[in-house]
Amino acid sequence: MLDGDPIADPVARDWAARDYRAHLMTVAKRSPQTVNAHLTAVDDFNRRVGVGPAAAKRTDLPQLAPRALDDRAQTRFLREAERASARDSAIAYTGFYAGLRIAELAALDVDDVHLSARKGTLIVRYGKGGRYRSVPIHPQLRTALETWLAQRAAEANEVALFVNARGRRLTTRGIYDLLIALADAAGIREDFTPHVLRHTLGTNLRRQGEDIVVIAELLGHSIETARRYTLPSEDDRRAAIEGLPVDQ
Repeated sequence: MLDGDPIADPVARDWAARDYRAHLMTVAKRSPQTVNAHLTAVDDFNRRVGVGPAAAKRTDLPQLAPRALDDRAQTRFLREAERASARDSAIAYTGFYAGLRIAELAALDVDDVHLSARKGTLIVRYGKGGRYRSVPIHPQLRTALETWLAQRAAEANEVALFVNARGRRLTTRGIYDLLIALADAAGIREDFTPHVLRHTLGTNLRRQGEDIVVIAELLGHSIETARRYTLPSEDDRRAAIEGLPVDQ
């Protein structure tokens, strides 16, 4: 038993949190993520009652690359994007081939798409932290954007690239819903969020040997954040074990 009041006594508070952490790990057998979430909840309670967070170290989390679509899931998603409307196809390809965040997708204007005879560039002015970046347009994305721009209704007072049925700028919620619907149609349901498309681009670039600095600039990341793509994924770890020789 602990001596002291875990609410009023700082020493007792800290030991109580550490004992709770040990219980979660060894008795309840919770995952590191769950243990840390519980400790965060304990800290939140302590702050609310005015005693401050406990000095209980968080459990180290497995160092894995951000979750990305595997090759088969990528193929299924792109097939659904190809079947979609011109607007939805252009949005899906922009997420997949340019790695834009949802807010960046919603903020794109027609003037941000620069297409020449053979090349193209996408200007992202709404990056995280207000960063400006220029992203080369993949040939597949170029075709989708050209198709959408040809069909897009000309709205005198709307400069947005992606518009809704009323000709107004498509919201982040609208983009989220349509990307989720495409993933669902492709049979990609487990842990999918539109941000996975961004991680998929980063992972694909890393696997084809691109420099971390290039990946960081294309995605609008810091160098340190982009280094996460060099970490092994769960699929990488599984493939490493399955690739071991079998004793015949």
